Amino acid sequence: MIHAILWDNDGLLLDSETIFFELTQELFADFGFMLREEYWGIEYLGKAKRTRQVAHEFGMSAEQVDQIIELRDRRFLEALQQPIALRPKVRETLDALSGRFKQGVVTGSPREKVELMHRLNGLNGYFDVVITHDDVFETKPHPEPYLTALERLGVKPENALAVEDSERGLASANAAGIACIVVPNHLTRIQKFEHASAIEKDVSGVLKHLSKGHR
Repeated sequence: MIHAILWDNDGLLLDSETIFFELTQELFADFGFMLREEYWGIEYLGKAKRTRQVAHEFGMSAEQVDQIIELRDRRFLEALQQPIALRPKVRETLDALSGRFKQGVVTGSPREKVELMHRLNGLNGYFDVVITHDDVFETKPHPEPYLTALERLGVKPENALAVEDSERGLASANAAGIACIVVPNHLTRIQKFEHASAIEKDVSGVLKHLSKGHR
């Protein structure tokens, strides 16, 4: 029986992933490099490569990489000062689950940015635990983020369900022994989700798996 739902954040609950990519793509272009959605979706969002690694693979100098990352991160933080659009059916789904299940967020983003996004979008109060980059030594696809969430909630892996949008998130949940439903976005839809329990077009698809007793 499922007692807890563990959500990814960026690209699943909030459309922050699109903003982050578009800012990166724009700056790559300013330096003469074309960064395509497909490449970003596979290498960065799927294989967990960092921006610096991607930029080096494009042949950028260390100085160019430093400039791009500094500018992108500053502009992204500026963008977060305004509410970020929620992904489809997010609020309705969280409302439907509230009070019925424990809910948590498991993300690789820094706590400061997650708390800002949740506050501006009215997501505070939905989650019993929020695990961020600041809470772990290893990030996704390592299982530590999900294992940390389970420990803090006092829930066993078989009594939890993860919801992710990427291969690295799916791998993290599965490595922690948690079944995972994937809701791809336009950047991650190119990825393969062979070990997902299900693939849904939006987060409301999770509800039917709970109603019929997942696992």
